[in-house]
Amino acid sequence: MKIAILGFGVVGSGAFEVLEGAGYEVKRVLDIRPHEELGDKLTSNYDDILNDNEISVVAEAIGGLEPAHTFVVKALKAKKHVVSSNKHLICTYYEELHALAMENGVTIRFTSSAGGGIPWLYNLRRSARCDEINKIMGIMNGTTNFILDAMISDGSDFDEVLKEAQRLGYAEANPSADIDGLDTARKTAISSSIAFNTIIKEENVDIFSLRFIKKCDIDYITTRLGMTVRYLGFGVKGEGGISAFVEPTCLPKNALESNVTKNNNMISLFGRDVGRLSFFGQGAGKYPTGSSLAQDVIDIVNGSCELEFAPCDIKVDNSACQRRYYIRTSANVNYDFFDKLEVIDSNKYIITKNITVSEMHRVANEIRALDENAFFAGIEE
Repeated sequence: MKIAILGFGVVGSGAFEVLEGAGYEVKRVLDIRPHEELGDKLTSNYDDILNDNEISVVAEAIGGLEPAHTFVVKALKAKKHVVSSNKHLICTYYEELHALAMENGVTIRFTSSAGGGIPWLYNLRRSARCDEINKIMGIMNGTTNFILDAMISDGSDFDEVLKEAQRLGYAEANPSADIDGLDTARKTAISSSIAFNTIIKEENVDIFSLRFIKKCDIDYITTRLGMTVRYLGFGVKGEGGISAFVEPTCLPKNALESNVTKNNNMISLFGRDVGRLSFFGQGAGKYPTGSSLAQDVIDIVNGSCELEFAPCDIKVDNSACQRRYYIRTSANVNYDFFDKLEVIDSNKYIITKNITVSEMHRVANEIRALDENAFFAGIEE
């Protein structure tokens, strides 16, 4: 089997170096930019890959939805195996791409789409084969973890740390996908789909942005609650269905997640039989993600081409999961689920009783209509 890589950016070039260094031949690289070091391996014409019968595995590292989606569909229809690091693509077209792969007798792998260099999805799929996964949760975005870790360690404000993250290359010029939770939501949807053998779409995941956190929240959570805060994605299986959500979350200071520093990730599964398994490491970057993409390619080249996809009809219902919440607002609000309320300066600091995730997100919209700077975080006990 020979290999083609679509896209020669950060991840594609990393996968190329890892594969070639391990002795696997990359016959073609598709990119519209010149790369003299690639010689005649480089092409800007996708037909050079589609029509080459020697190429059996296509690694997609373009990112985004188009032309990545069109290229992957054509590769599957040409009966070529596909691996991808593209969380947006996989999250959006999860069902379609699996169906096409099964129809054409090939496989699609995407273990680098959530967790980067962490072997998260690989081990999640293995665990789900013979165990019942009840919950997945974790820090799935290095940018937001870098921001929170710096705010807690240095006492810095959100905007100040975000600028530093951009300077260091951890955050994009437009950081919305990271700080508004889209990146984590896509990884949560993909992870939950595998964990619970269903299809969860990005729009099913409730999200609360991290951009509203302030230094006063860090101070209150660390000193008054004796906890810390991290930005987490959750998938929880309950009797009423699957809950999937992304929220800032207060955690005990001795929790594993509380001690994940800088731009590292940590994601955990909770199985009926195996208990908790946690995976820590770099969730992004040229070599961590490129290496994970290369591992998928190597698995296929070495004959591991099985594709299991028979999703159960399990719905997402965020009213099936309850937790307590921390709320900070200057608005004059009062709900019957408030348990404790403290006023400091012009802010109300509230701890709720147990309420459902869906109810909290509904209430958050009401409160933010009155106070655009309001913030909330779940409490993981």
